[in-house]
Amino acid sequence: MKKRALFNSCTLNRHCSYTSSSSNFFNSIFNNRTTQSKRSLSLSLVPKPQTMANTGNLDASIEQLLNVEKQMRLAGDVAGTRKAVTDILQLCFEARAWKTLNDQIVVLSKRRGQLKQAVTAMVQQAMQFIDKTPDIETRIELIKTLNSVSAGKIYVEIERARLIKKLAKIKEEQGLIAEAADLMQEIAVETFGAMAKTEKIAFILEQVRLCLDRQDYVRAQILSRKISPRVFDVDPSKEKKKPKEGDNVVEEAPADIPSLLELKRIYYELMIRYYSHNNDYLEICRCYKAIYEIPSVKENPADWTPILRKICWYLVLAPHDPMQSSLLNSTLEDKNLSEIPSFKQLLKQLVTMEVIQWNTLWETYKNDFENENISGSSLGEKAAEDLKQRIIEHNILVVSKYYARITLKRLAELLCLSVQEAEKHLSDMVVSKALIAKIDRPMGIVCFQTEKDSNDILNSWAANLEKLLDLVEKSCHQIHKETMVHKAALKV
Repeated sequence: MKKRALFNSCTLNRHCSYTSSSSNFFNSIFNNRTTQSKRSLSLSLVPKPQTMANTGNLDASIEQLLNVEKQMRLAGDVAGTRKAVTDILQLCFEARAWKTLNDQIVVLSKRRGQLKQAVTAMVQQAMQFIDKTPDIETRIELIKTLNSVSAGKIYVEIERARLIKKLAKIKEEQGLIAEAADLMQEIAVETFGAMAKTEKIAFILEQVRLCLDRQDYVRAQILSRKISPRVFDVDPSKEKKKPKEGDNVVEEAPADIPSLLELKRIYYELMIRYYSHNNDYLEICRCYKAIYEIPSVKENPADWTPILRKICWYLVLAPHDPMQSSLLNSTLEDKNLSEIPSFKQLLKQLVTMEVIQWNTLWETYKNDFENENISGSSLGEKAAEDLKQRIIEHNILVVSKYYARITLKRLAELLCLSVQEAEKHLSDMVVSKALIAKIDRPMGIVCFQTEKDSNDILNSWAANLEKLLDLVEKSCHQIHKETMVHKAALKV
């Protein structure tokens, strides 16, 4: 009896568990079907905008759609709410009711519990209507409306950045460059995780360009530092990776955004404008060097020849320092420099430790210098004065290599200057720590050697003595070797 009772209880439990699992399975199927039917029903409740437009009463059609939107929003139906919102905007656009369109955008965005997806779809659709507005005032009004709706909402931050860029372009076309620059500076796109990298760079470069146009060089420098030059050296094909779960999905850049290499050239051209304001010739040379290394530029001789000429001129104009010397030697090793032999000869004169005659040099390169086109203008008188200054500095360095002491009169003759000018240039080089020298003005003598203390004198004496002993040892070894050779020859 006990065994039979145990068997019956086990059978009953098994039957109950089977019925509960089967009921859960059928409930899940029923719920899925119910959800799908609700979704299809909600989408069917939204009337088609073409049908409503045929009625001719815009306000009544909008009111009907607003009621549908309310039902979908309160039910938490994302697809239905999104469709109702976009249909309202489409109705206003087809009726060309731009004021009503702006009002509906504001009303829909401020509704209680409005879904993020609906606001995003509404802003994205309204942005497509911007270029189809009848006049510039309507366009500005629509952009300002969308800008106020998207302000402070992180899920439409990319759309807001694009709206600000459009508005800034309109302001610039109207000649209001200061207003356009102020508008662009409101947006910090470097914090946008979902924006494409090329679009970020293009936006920041537009900010820099507007600051340069309004001659705000301090802010232009601050904005340019947001872009690392190393970002242009990354291979885009190797950078694309499948996003991991939980990562932000990066949007594709719009079609009008330039490629990474084109952005690289735009970046360095803007930096050339900035450094030209400060006459920083070495940095300008480095910018042209970066443009010269772009593959599309290096493949076309018509592109790289004028850039290489500019590199040579700015290398000559740059003050002498280790960076300038390194760039000078690397440029001389470039094979393309043989295509412009006059500039190769110019750089060789700077590398060779010989005095350069300024009058001869200027007569040779005067036409090339004056005809050089930099950003639509010539190098200018300031650059010509700096070129003469660099040649004088080169000559003084050459003299300091060959002379320990020299009279000021002889130094002025070598530099083709008066005694006062030679003394002034020499003093400037000493102050800038490009050279070590002392001038005995009563005697009129320049000494290029520094005074050594007792330790330095002893060290140099010990080093010289060590060299002398090495020479004596080598000489004795050679004498001994010759003696052994001659003794062997006599024995034979």
